[in-house]
Order: sequence, then structure tokens, then C-alpha cells
Amino acid sequence: MPNAVALDKVQHRDLKVIGGHGPQFGDITNEIEVFANEFIELQREYPIYFHRDERGGWQAYAMLGFDDGENLFVADGAWQGRYIPAMLDRGPFLMGFPGSKDEPDAKREPVIAIDMEHPRVSRDQGELLFQSDGSAAPRLERHARALKTIHEGHNPTRIMFAAFAECGLLSPIKIDIRIDDSTIYNVPDAYSINHEALVKLDNERLGRLLRAGYLNLAYAAINSLGNIRRLIDLKNQRKAG
Repeated sequence: MPNAVALDKVQHRDLKVIGGHGPQFGDITNEIEVFANEFIELQREYPIYFHRDERGGWQAYAMLGFDDGENLFVADGAWQGRYIPAMLDRGPFLMGFPGSKDEPDAKREPVIAIDMEHPRVSRDQGELLFQSDGSAAPRLERHARALKTIHEGHNPTRIMFAAFAECGLLSPIKIDIRIDDSTIYNVPDAYSINHEALVKLDNERLGRLLRAGYLNLAYAAINSLGNIRRLIDLKNQRKAG
């Protein structure tokens, strides 16, 4: 973020954040990074799949659209789903770690920072971040929950992927999406949980996944791919409308 400063209830007592969704706020993307602690909410509405990152690690994504620069869950300035992925719901905020850069983030107390150049930030319109007594207003509490999801999700997601890889569960998948005879999309280099490998796991590995809470998340990822049908319906509605 180009101009992020620590949020302060005195300095920023009159600061507001504009709600709604649209291209002016950076919401129009066809996929967004998500975290393990979101899977249960996400799998009710969005397809979840995985990509390798440039360092050979894994990242999870929720599918929001098919074309570049398309988000089928944004219409008429509003979000059409019940749950907004945390990376989008954080708005103009991020988690900062003041102190020496030589000290690991885990040993520094995180603070909420705000990007003062973000298009949602205003002093003239939107919802106040602080109430008259200096406590957090509902708008700030909402974004803070999203930041907490991101902050608390990083390490567990990395550990979850390590567990899946150790069990041999991560496999390439072919996602071909047919809208009509002339419109077909595919998601390149996508991975998911190999269901056949999952059901063949021995009791020891299955038990480890179960105790760690990863078994439910594996099935959440598998089941979430059924939401592609909903995205096709949203795409057809948009084309027709």
C-alpha cells in the first residue's frame, strides 16, 4: 500500500470509509487469495482451487468470475454473496508490525494501518471509523475481522498444505467451463484435493488430518467445485440482462 499509516483514534477520528463494491474500489477480479480459516464459509458459494506460487509453495483461491477483470458477485454496487473473502473485505486496511525489521513479525505486536490514498478513504462521505467515545465503529470492526482472518490464516494455511502434500493429496485438476457452444473457459495450472487418494489414506494419516481439522477443509475444497454451476448461472444472467 503506497501511503499506509497506523490507525489512530485521535488523528483519524473524522475519517470515513465508503461502502459498496465496484471497479473503483479494486473489487473486480476473477479470483482472490483465500485462507484455510475461510474454507467453511467459502465452500458454500465459491469454487476453491489451488496454485503453486513462484517459490514452489501453495496458495488457495476462490473463483469469482471467468474473464480477466470480472467479478460475478458484484452487481449494482453491492456484493451478491453472503460471505466476502477477507482479502477483499479488509478494505483500505492492512496489518502492520512496528518495531525493528530484524525482529520476526510473530514477536511484534500487530497494529491496524490504513492506506490514506485508497479510494474508499474519505472525510466527506462514508461511515465513520470511530464512535464519539473513541471506540471502534461497526465499519472498523467489520474490516478488523477481515484483517484478523488474514493474519490468523497465513501460518495455518501453510501448515495445512504441508499436511496435504505429505499425504499425497494435491493433484492437478482440469477445470473446463462451457457457457455455450462458442464460449469455453479453463483455469490453467489448477490443483485440488485428490478424492481417490483421500479415501485410500491409511488410518494413521487420516487420523492426523482429522485431529488437525484438515479433513473437513479437504472436503470443503472438493465440494466447493460444485459452485462452478452457480457462476455459470450468474454469467448467463449477466449476458442476458
